Amino acid sequence: MSERSDVDENKRATLRRFAVLGAATPLATLRDDDGDESEVRDAIAGYVATTPGAHFSKIRDDLQLGTGEAQHHLRELLDAKTLESRRDGDYRRFYPTEQFSAFEQVALGYLRRETPRGMLIELLRDPAATGSDLADALDVSRPTVSKYAASLEEAGLLDREDGYAVRQPETVITLLVRYADSFGERAASFAAQADGFISFDP
Repeated sequence: MSERSDVDENKRATLRRFAVLGAATPLATLRDDDGDESEVRDAIAGYVATTPGAHFSKIRDDLQLGTGEAQHHLRELLDAKTLESRRDGDYRRFYPTEQFSAFEQVALGYLRRETPRGMLIELLRDPAATGSDLADALDVSRPTVSKYAASLEEAGLLDREDGYAVRQPETVITLLVRYADSFGERAASFAAQADGFISFDP
């Protein structure tokens, strides 16, 4: 088997895996007579359902699609209102339609970024963590922490009035736990211990 055939088969296997998820979503209403076209759209819908807040390049690369191919199918899914998108700086991020509030969409966008995600996780673990604590835990500079803290505050995810405090922490924890597999090892480790970070007052 040629190297090209290996690549094509790997792509088809990836598309089939996510297409199963996409076909199972209640919003997967787009169908046509072209099975390949439908499979690609189902794969994108399935991928976004499991990786909400992913931006265009990540969807394209993870599903091994061409740029034009990804643009075409995402436009079809947006037109059909299967997906919705939100501008996030230089990125356009995609979400299943009507599944997330504006705050949740913004939170997911920042959770898709390594340093802001690490900061939020560390602050959820230790609400008393300082900027220096965060820099040490994430192996980044103190100015980097300050820069992202300002962005998180502007986005409504962080309060810097008295130290650092995550806003709507239960919501952020829920998103981290629900989509932990798509956020990496630090998030998966946090999710495994999440019960200890949630308070319950009946």
